[in-house]
Amino acid sequence: MGGLPRDISYVGVPPIKCQGIKTKLVPFIFRNICWAETEGARWIEPFLGSGVVVLNLAPQRAVLSDTNQHIIRFYQGIQKGELTPSIVREYLTREGKKLQQQGEEYYYEVRDRFNSEGSPLDFLFLNRASFNGLVRFNSRGEFNVPFCRKPERFSPAYITKIVNQVNWVARQMRGKDWQFLVASWEQVLDIAKREDFVYIDPPYIGRHTDYYNQWNEQDAIRLARAVRILPCGFAVSMWLQNRYRRNLHVDMYWSDMEIRVCSHFYHVGATEDLRHSMDEVLIIRPGYAATDRYTQRAKTTRLSTQLAFAIGGEQT
Repeated sequence: MGGLPRDISYVGVPPIKCQGIKTKLVPFIFRNICWAETEGARWIEPFLGSGVVVLNLAPQRAVLSDTNQHIIRFYQGIQKGELTPSIVREYLTREGKKLQQQGEEYYYEVRDRFNSEGSPLDFLFLNRASFNGLVRFNSRGEFNVPFCRKPERFSPAYITKIVNQVNWVARQMRGKDWQFLVASWEQVLDIAKREDFVYIDPPYIGRHTDYYNQWNEQDAIRLARAVRILPCGFAVSMWLQNRYRRNLHVDMYWSDMEIRVCSHFYHVGATEDLRHSMDEVLIIRPGYAATDRYTQRAKTTRLSTQLAFAIGGEQT
């Protein structure tokens, strides 16, 4: 059986892009979590998002959930063999030619079609042709990201890249017992057992709250309280600070946990001047944080000592 911690030299990239994707943080996450994948143990993610963490870990058993039904249906399609690399190539080649010929008008035609019919293939098209690769829905559950203004988006090389990503996902799933669910995080946490491990990557407070559902401070507090009483190990990804502000929720509700911090470059922004360095925090239940050689490259901090400064002092 596999498990964590582990070093990883190659990080696979899923075909679905979304804000907050953890591609660059996968090695950091894998080095800092300690979990023995014993027989019957499950890796549980109640906020699946792009799926980059579980896809790279590839555990034998997993429960993967999101309230965004379109993400779940997309991965279910690959799992069931309904979305194969050849089907994706044929679709993107055909639709890409129409986009190149008709431009922005065709993008919005596909967007209207998707909001009416919910095709996983149309979801992939919109995700890769939308502005900045965002996944965003309005209050009526309609995809509302504008066009990226690149009619030639689906070049043969770009299509091949996406097809290869779909093929990689299929290989990672093959022979695995993975359950995909459209469910709330409360429902999923409720099924966790002692031998499982729960990885939690919730919407970031104050950032991208219209990903699919609204998410605010009260939701984050409810999640923190529910996670603490889990019968198993857990880790929570969250933003800690950037050059302008700090996420005080971390200090107030997670300071007694094992804290690992990693700085990386945040890419979602309309212009380069809006894309800054971000400190991401991995909050780990005591007893489930890796030690020794795996943590030598990770910056470790106890946030309880920073609380007074974070609340009363100016961040630099």
